Amino acid sequence: MELLGTQYMENVRWFDRELGVGRSCDVVSRDFLIGGRRGRIWVIDGYGRDAILERMGAFWLSLREQDLAGLTQMQEFADRFITFSETGVTMDRQQIVTSVLLGKTLLLMEGLQGAALMDAKDYPGRGVSEPADGKVLRGSHDGFIEAVVPNMALLRRRIRDPKLTMESVQVGTRSHTDTVLCYLEDKVDQSLLSELREKLTSIQVHSLSMGQESVAESIRPKQWYNPFPKVRYTERPDAAAASIMEGNIVVLVDNSPSVMIFPTTFFDFTQEANEFYFPPLVGTYLRLLRIIVFVISLLITPAWYLMVSEPGRLPGWLDFLSSPEPADLGLLWQLLVVEFLVDVLELASLNTPDSLSNSFSMLGALILGDFAVQAGWLGPEVLVYMSFVSVASFAQPSHEMGYAFKLLRVALLLVTAAFDVWGFVLGVAGILVLLATTKPLVGKGYLYPLIPFNGKALRRLLTREPISPDNT
Repeated sequence: MELLGTQYMENVRWFDRELGVGRSCDVVSRDFLIGGRRGRIWVIDGYGRDAILERMGAFWLSLREQDLAGLTQMQEFADRFITFSETGVTMDRQQIVTSVLLGKTLLLMEGLQGAALMDAKDYPGRGVSEPADGKVLRGSHDGFIEAVVPNMALLRRRIRDPKLTMESVQVGTRSHTDTVLCYLEDKVDQSLLSELREKLTSIQVHSLSMGQESVAESIRPKQWYNPFPKVRYTERPDAAAASIMEGNIVVLVDNSPSVMIFPTTFFDFTQEANEFYFPPLVGTYLRLLRIIVFVISLLITPAWYLMVSEPGRLPGWLDFLSSPEPADLGLLWQLLVVEFLVDVLELASLNTPDSLSNSFSMLGALILGDFAVQAGWLGPEVLVYMSFVSVASFAQPSHEMGYAFKLLRVALLLVTAAFDVWGFVLGVAGILVLLATTKPLVGKGYLYPLIPFNGKALRRLLTREPISPDNT
């Protein structure tokens, strides 16, 4: 730890050099004469609240020499003459530099030991409007934004409990990104909390350029071949608050409008916020419907290919499934082409201007699909099944889980095409084994509460239960 020197001008020159005064146009510094003593502030343009800094500067300029008589410590000056509540004093040079780059205002004064750091910052940000993902028919319509402090306030607004803890961890040797562990002190699993805290503090990266995804990649197990998501994300404060009330840990990362929920299991992805704004019976129906449709979306195209690949395999009453119209491409190639074509349309829609995206998606699907059928490249049955798969992928809230199922569906289709019935059976068994061997980032297991078995917890995940007496 490098401490401040005793010479005022030496300290000023050091901070001017380290903070880039004159080199970076957004680093603002200003000299004052406070009670006959020289003083200087440093702040990042765009972070400092002009009204607060102007008010404090006007007050300091009105001080007289006798007001500062006998003062030798910055802490004494802060206690008497800095009215802003979020003020700290330190002697650590590197901590001071990092704090200024995080948005705090630095004050140095001649004849006073220490530096005052005033947290009078105001990050630029958008309004807390409802996120595009996770929309609900009823309920709150606010969402997290890219600044971590307002996100913490959104959680505090919903959980007004002194046991709610916001624990700050800085990650990134250069970016020093603010990462916050949010949990209820009396409900969280302490061993899980310690494990997650250790993983975060041991991250060795220069910066979290991709926000929470960089955090997840830095702490996830080395299973590159496993597509199942290890983290559950949400941009909804009500969903995050409900998870905290259940004893989970929410991780907020600065510059990210979504938060991470730990521990994460496979069955957590069966839930959606919209279910909890309906009565329990309706919510249970929606949840079970989502689970059934999602499982069908994984198996439907490989199972259909298996049924129609060999004539006479199906009973007579299912003959309508076994006679797809002939096309120039083989059935396997048709299914693979449409799988990838759907992804191309999604990517094109994502990069299309908002005013044109809806029209582009509809026209692209209609023109390409109709042209492919008319030209004889694709059969209409293939488009029907793939349309169902595409719609089903949006029936659950996790895009990561949707892409995991897509990759597994393509792999199962290829194995079925190669080895027929045995390929389908072994492919399904392989998916189950992969699911069972998935390592969570923290927690009891990826298939908990099925493995290890906890009947009560499993029932709560598969059905929408009424609110319990402890409001969880």
